[in-house]
Order: sequence, then C-alpha cells, then structure tokens
Amino acid sequence: MPIVLARLLARVAVLGTWWTPVLVFSLVFVTSWPLMALAEPAGSEIAEPANYWWYFVVTAATVGYGDLYPKSGGGHFVGVYVIVGGIATLTTVFAKLSTALAQARGRRMQGAITVEASDHIVLLGYTPGRTEEMVDELIADGSSRIVLCAWNDVLTHPMPDRDVMFVRGDLTDDGVLRRAGVQRAYSVLVDARDDNEALAVAVTADHVAEGAHLVVALRDIGRVRHLRYVDEAVRCVQWHSPRMITEELKDPGITEIYTQLMTHGGADTYSVRLPESLGPVLVDRCQTSLGRRYGATMLAARTGDTLLVNPSWQTELSAGAVLYYVGSRRLTHDDIATALREAD
Repeated sequence: MPIVLARLLARVAVLGTWWTPVLVFSLVFVTSWPLMALAEPAGSEIAEPANYWWYFVVTAATVGYGDLYPKSGGGHFVGVYVIVGGIATLTTVFAKLSTALAQARGRRMQGAITVEASDHIVLLGYTPGRTEEMVDELIADGSSRIVLCAWNDVLTHPMPDRDVMFVRGDLTDDGVLRRAGVQRAYSVLVDARDDNEALAVAVTADHVAEGAHLVVALRDIGRVRHLRYVDEAVRCVQWHSPRMITEELKDPGITEIYTQLMTHGGADTYSVRLPESLGPVLVDRCQTSLGRRYGATMLAARTGDTLLVNPSWQTELSAGAVLYYVGSRRLTHDDIATALREAD
C-alpha cells in the first residue's frame, strides 16, 4: 500500500497545486477506514465513525495520544499506512510552503511584485548611494511606505535590508508604473540618470498618477519650463539637493517656501542682536512683540555657542543673544528695543 500511495502521490504532484495534500489526505482516510473495520474484531471501538476520525487525525499527524489504537496485527498494518500517509501529506504541505516562500522572496528580490499599497512614496530611478541616502531620510520620518522602481539594469533589490518595496522595469512603461502603485501614491519622485530621461519618465508618471504630488529632480533647473508643458503642478527640485527633495516628497510645496526665503524681496530671513540693555528676554516676548509690531516671525536664537531652532516660548535668552527671523525688512537694535519695551 505505501508503494501504491507513493506512485499516486508522484502523479498527483504533477498538478503542482495545493490540492495535492488534500487529495492525499482524503484518499488515505477513505481507504484506511474500511480496512481498519475489516482488520479489527467486531465491535472494535476504534472502527466506530465517532472515534475513527479522531484516531486518524492524531495518527496521521504523528502525535499519537494512545487513547485509541488497533489491537490486531492487520490493524497495526493499517496504522502504519495512516502514518505513512500523514507523513506524505505533511511533507507535501511543507514542500509547498517552502516553494511558495522561495518564489515570493524571489519575486520580491527581482522586482516582479505588484504593489497594493496606497498613499505611499514612489521613487522612480536608482542611483547607488544617493537613493539610499534619500530612503533613509524618508524612513526616519516614518510617515509613509516607500516603493523603489528602477530600470531593468538593476537586477535585484538594491536595499533588501530596508523596509522598501522593489519594482523593476521600463520606467516609461505605464504598466510598470502601475505595478509600483503610482496611481495610488501620495507623492512620486522622478530621479533619472539625466534630464532628458527625467522628462520622458515624468510624462508617463504624470499620465499614470491620479492626484499624486509629482517631483522631478533636475540637474539643470533652467529646464523647468519643459516640465511645465507636461503639468503646471509638477514640482522641480535641484538634483544636487537630496535633502530638499525628500522634504518636498513628504511636505508638498515646502521647497517653494525655501526658494522664497532664499530669494531677495518679499519675506526674507535676517538676524539681529538683542540690545544688552534689555537684559535676559523670554522667547515669548520676542515672538509676540516682533510679530505684532513688524509682522516678523522668530525662527531661532543663538546664545553663546548654542543655536536654538524653534525654541520653546518659555526659553530665556541671555542679554546680547542673536535672533534669526523672517520679515519684510531688516530690523535695527532700536526697532527691537522699541518693540520689547512696548510689550512691557
């Protein structure tokens, strides 16, 4: 019987489906029950329908509680048959699980998966070292899942040690971008090998994306006008500023604020030293007095060698501390003194 079972298993296994262990388990159960009834003496407890299924499961699983067991020689032979059938079934199940896990890992490593996530960040393009740096910045924030979509020349997942999903293919193919979930993404970065490629990938990404914030890294920022033909909403960032790129991906529009702050005219960034005559001053006083009188917003302060960015309003600044602020004009020592005295 074990030989017949092995041959049958070999034939059924050709199907290569999860039905194989089910069929083997069912076959052994259906054939072993009448054999046990024939082998055991009349009235045997083990052959009763209410008991045999329990004996079969326990024996096939090789647990063997011993509460039910055959007493005849023929019954022992049937018991061996059940054990062999159980081992064959379990072996098939474990083999299937092992194969499925290996295939899943292989697909993940080779970028053959289809991403089902939504509100994630998609990076289109891979540059060794640079992409890892940006991924680490994005992961540190912990606000969204990351998907890396690279060209076919990146043969395997370049960052298997990071929590990053990997998709590989032609970045100008909308099918590849859909596998990366671009149509459900929160933001998408086009980080191509050159600006011409960036334009080609951006056209496809803009076509696939449905409301996602599209960011394009350009080496020549003067080519922004070409991207404007694709979509006015596309945000272009200098390729050599990966930190700014990750900021834009996480917080759409923030690079425009940076640009405004670094551009002369309008709201600029300035610094001014607190008059020594005022003595120690709370950040609360600086924020409220400068805001009400001059429409300025304090960003940071330096006391001695310590720089305090966005300090607590209850922080006390020593006499002569330097204030860094955003405002419409540069403030003088007299302006600061007047504002703080009025606040008092």
